[in-house]
Amino acid sequence: MIPAEIAQSVRRIQVVTGRQVAEVMAGAWLSVFKGRGMEFDEVRPYTPGDDVRTIDWNVTARTGEPHVKRYVEERELTVMLVVDVSGSLEFGSGTRSKLEAAVELSALLALSAIANGDKVGLLLFHHGADLYIPPRKGQKHALRVIREVLARGAGGPRPPAASWFLALPRLVKRLFGKLRETTAAAPRGSTSIAAALEFCRKVLPRKTVLFLVSDFLDEGYLPVLRNANGKHDVVCALVEDPRERAMAPVGLVTLEDAETGRTQLVDTGSAQFRDALAREAAARAKRLSDALRASGVDMLTLDATLPTVDPLLRFFRERARRRRR
Repeated sequence: MIPAEIAQSVRRIQVVTGRQVAEVMAGAWLSVFKGRGMEFDEVRPYTPGDDVRTIDWNVTARTGEPHVKRYVEERELTVMLVVDVSGSLEFGSGTRSKLEAAVELSALLALSAIANGDKVGLLLFHHGADLYIPPRKGQKHALRVIREVLARGAGGPRPPAASWFLALPRLVKRLFGKLRETTAAAPRGSTSIAAALEFCRKVLPRKTVLFLVSDFLDEGYLPVLRNANGKHDVVCALVEDPRERAMAPVGLVTLEDAETGRTQLVDTGSAQFRDALAREAAARAKRLSDALRASGVDMLTLDATLPTVDPLLRFFRERARRRRR
């Protein structure tokens, strides 16, 4: 049975995102994502006026009569939402966590795909594939996709987490190595984007529009991502929180790595620490952006504290503009 709070959240998201899809998303989706092009339909006898470039010479040779290939436009898309549900996504300094922002994005994408007659599927992952829902059509199926992402983020409260500690352990140690560091008794497991993409390679035989939704606090996945983009149309959606770019001076704070459980006591009142944190966060974002651009992968950046629809629409418009060049 679906918990009442999750069912209510699904209905709320359906109402809010459904209105956004109906009013502003449908046209943008159609202008950005095309079908796989022209699909072979049949061979028929040649008639005067047919394009000679469509002649099927093998059939013509066998029958002794000219035949042409007939094609039809294949409009239907398969959309796969690959959503990171690791511990670092549960961090949030505002009214919602990064995971909640990922849920809203997933809902917008799923409902937009379904409204356009496309199939949508879901893969939830952290250090491996947690849950896989094969792509299907229909409003009921889209709501199941939304429900599963929501349910994953409703497993109960966790201690406050600062996900930027995961990206900056060496920096913290270098600046404050003398401070106390402990190790949690039960590590939660780190993110593995490569494992998720490898799973998609095995289960998705045809070209797919693949949205990879994560905070990308991982390493070593770029070669696998490049290979995935060679087969599929991959879009990376980076979900981040303002506190990952800058920290307020609030004195001594114990930071916990949301994925390994390691903790570190730091003095946020230190201007040296805050400046170094901001520089490293900016450098990490630039490295990711440059690497994706070099790999030909589109990137969408979302602020977890702000509505999702506006940056998504800007991304669609920019992508459509590039495609028209």
